[in-house]
Amino acid sequence: MFQVVLYEPEIPPNTGNVARLCAGTGCCLHLIKPLGFSVDDKQLKRAGLDYWHLVDVQYHENWSAFRRAYPAANLYFFSTKGQKRYSAIHYQPGDFLVFGKETQGLPPVIYTEFADRLARIPLVSAARSLNLSNAVAVVVFEAFRQNGFAHLS
Repeated sequence: MFQVVLYEPEIPPNTGNVARLCAGTGCCLHLIKPLGFSVDDKQLKRAGLDYWHLVDVQYHENWSAFRRAYPAANLYFFSTKGQKRYSAIHYQPGDFLVFGKETQGLPPVIYTEFADRLARIPLVSAARSLNLSNAVAVVVFEAFRQNGFAHLS
């Protein structure tokens, strides 16, 4: 279905929540290192509950290794710096949905290289951003909604 990519995630419960979302939707989860935690972290496992066996998790040593592994990937990036709304994208199964780390977002090179593939979730002006796992859920379910919730019951 869809591919969820977390660029250098830092907070174990966020990644665990995203893993549980991926388990429930059949999305593959890509984690780009360095991670801000050990994959044995109790908080990570607790957030994912007993769903870890349902998640296809792919680890990548860095952004370059990820790009080498998926050179033809159809990538979309989500950031408060995006100009268009996440709902303006026409998602297709297999798309890669890329989210930045909690404290710094995506690296500056992304904003330059992929400016036309950068989107945001609208918020009130006083709010800086959503929690990472909430942002992933908003985008993933929009992608599924656009595709008739294919493979979900």
